Amino acid sequence: MTAAVHPAQRRILAVLVGAQVLSGAGLAAGITVGALLAEDMLGSTGLAGLPSGLFTIGSAVAATVIGRTSQHLGRRTGLAAGYVVGAVGGLGVVIAAATGSVFLLFLSLFVYGSGTATNLQARYAGADLAVPHHRGRAVSTVLVATTAGAVAGPNLVTVMGSVADAVGIPSLAGPFILAAFAYAAAGVVLWIMLRPDPLLTARSHAAENARAANGDADEPVDPTGRSGLLLLGTAVMVLTQLIMVAVMTMTPIHMQHHGQGVGAAGLVIAVHVGAMYLPSPFSGLLVDRFGRLAVAAASGLTLLASGLLAALAPPHSVWLLALALALLGLGWNFGLVSGTAIITDTVPLATRAKTQGTVDVAVALAGAGGGTASGLVVAASGFSALAIAGGILGLAIIPAVAWTARVRPSTTGS
Repeated sequence: MTAAVHPAQRRILAVLVGAQVLSGAGLAAGITVGALLAEDMLGSTGLAGLPSGLFTIGSAVAATVIGRTSQHLGRRTGLAAGYVVGAVGGLGVVIAAATGSVFLLFLSLFVYGSGTATNLQARYAGADLAVPHHRGRAVSTVLVATTAGAVAGPNLVTVMGSVADAVGIPSLAGPFILAAFAYAAAGVVLWIMLRPDPLLTARSHAAENARAANGDADEPVDPTGRSGLLLLGTAVMVLTQLIMVAVMTMTPIHMQHHGQGVGAAGLVIAVHVGAMYLPSPFSGLLVDRFGRLAVAAASGLTLLASGLLAALAPPHSVWLLALALALLGLGWNFGLVSGTAIITDTVPLATRAKTQGTVDVAVALAGAGGGTASGLVVAASGFSALAIAGGILGLAIIPAVAWTARVRPSTTGS
């Protein structure tokens, strides 16, 4: 018998979509100019990947706090608080740039990572009340909403730079002004409008069904498949995040060193971020129709294609680099949507938010490692070596998927 869609699901998705549109602009600021701002303040390319590492480590810390807060107090409290903290971090970056304080810059980037963690944790809220065969589409609906702000953000780099100049702040700090406002607005929207709380409602609904059936409140999941699937879902998201952050972080630096301006880098990053989120409805449909594992394997192949194209593209070719970064975003999207569906299928409601937060810690730490190491790799071996290494690493997803399909054949369908 097909499970009925909860009557609150449509409203919850609408509120999450609104918040994600706002938060996407905040998310894009650090991606686009974080490395450039650090290079300008530090005077070193080798450390240009450090901002990405810092706000990704901050994202890791925030992910576990948001997960535990959501577990006890609900998604509304956890997500709203996460965005407000991210807004404080964005404001701190602006002050650091204005005062020339490298210490405050690093501290603020760490705090700013809370916004990134919250943006990703929101996808789990979209799936809390979704029936199993619609979870991929529910996750993708929340993710695709990020596209509007995330694509607009990089293209507002020049505009926000002019705003910053007008008030006597370094132009590269301009996008962080937008980020602070965007994250704060997203937090307010969720705090006021995310009612009923999706996770608390899902628990209540499951408990009522359990009492009526005199059984377990959790969904029926084969316990022998849980650990293997949990490991696979985590591994897929960890690898795709590491590769995506490493290549994405150094692309603006690569372009700038070959004569491209901030506007061109912003365009390429806008295409990349659009490809990270815009294909989400398609990815969700594929996950629900063809299964989680097929889409996870597709992510590895897409990342390989991206790495090869990025390595071979002439540095002056904005459109080839944009295509390579679009494939990078698509590969990440395939991995995130399929991995999220696997995790949500596998983890019981009683520990869902806490476990999801822990998984996102691993994802964020992988991104931190990729972002921090990317500058060192490019300084030592060049951008092409970094891109090729990322593509080859993406192939590691395929044997992991094949092993899981062979060992857990009864638990790896859609």
